Amino acid sequence: MNMSSNLNYTQTGDYLLPNLTLNQPRKPLGKYGRLRRTYLKDHRPVLYNTMLLNGNLYPHLMEVEQTAESQMQQTMAQLLKQTPAPDKESQQMAWVQHMNSLKAQAEELVLNELIYS
Repeated sequence: MNMSSNLNYTQTGDYLLPNLTLNQPRKPLGKYGRLRRTYLKDHRPVLYNTMLLNGNLYPHLMEVEQTAESQMQQTMAQLLKQTPAPDKESQQMAWVQHMNSLKAQAEELVLNELIYS
């Protein structure tokens, strides 16, 4: 494996250790980015470590976060169009129950398609 990037090394005892830095974004990861990171770390450790060392882990996690949020909004809108919610003012608990059900359905789709794949 030939790496084209130039690395600087620091002498530590008898060993030369590479000076590695992580490129973390200023914006913290959201729920879906953290879920994706945990999934990669626990179930795809080779891919996780490769992405971490190449410096493309956090850009990937931020992209997954943005895509997941966008897909959640679109899916919620589609589900709400297919099965309209009851009147919020006259049936508050039914409305909350309906919206929570739609959110759970949308989130299940996002998790299966983006996070755990």
